[in-house]
Amino acid sequence: MLKQKIQDAINKQINEELYSAYIYLSMSGYFENEDLPGFAQWMYAQYQEEIEHAMRFYRYLHDRGGRLHLQAIKEPPKEWDSPLDAFKTALEHEQYITGCIDDLVDLAESEQDRATFNMLQWYVDEQVEEEASAGEIVAKLERVGDSGNGLLMLDRELGQRQAPGTGDEEAE
Repeated sequence: MLKQKIQDAINKQINEELYSAYIYLSMSGYFENEDLPGFAQWMYAQYQEEIEHAMRFYRYLHDRGGRLHLQAIKEPPKEWDSPLDAFKTALEHEQYITGCIDDLVDLAESEQDRATFNMLQWYVDEQVEEEASAGEIVAKLERVGDSGNGLLMLDRELGQRQAPGTGDEEAE
């Protein structure tokens, strides 16, 4: 059975992961409206990945005898100034989530909950990938600048990303 502090923190993190999904789904819609279907596809795949992250916490909570307590999910932004602005927002959000995961790791250590500590190591590794991925796209967008051709080439590249569970998870 999970200690109440751990259970509460995991429930909070489920909310954070679902909010992450909302942000990425909102970004996907933004890119659809900007006629950048590759960017939209990338963000939609990210949305699905965040749902999987929330469900991984959900299953862990259940497996440890914890109780799910869903909370309201705040409304995400709807508009960005540019594709670069959207990806900078994504990078900042991933950095925030990394901090949340680090806080959970610290709590698991202080509560001497080794099972939770071990489970969280997957998320620690995942956040390194998440930040690197968003950061790489920010750098590419900064390089492309105002080049319409460069933006279209990047749109084509990002459109190659497959959603989780479609057989191409390595692309993530």
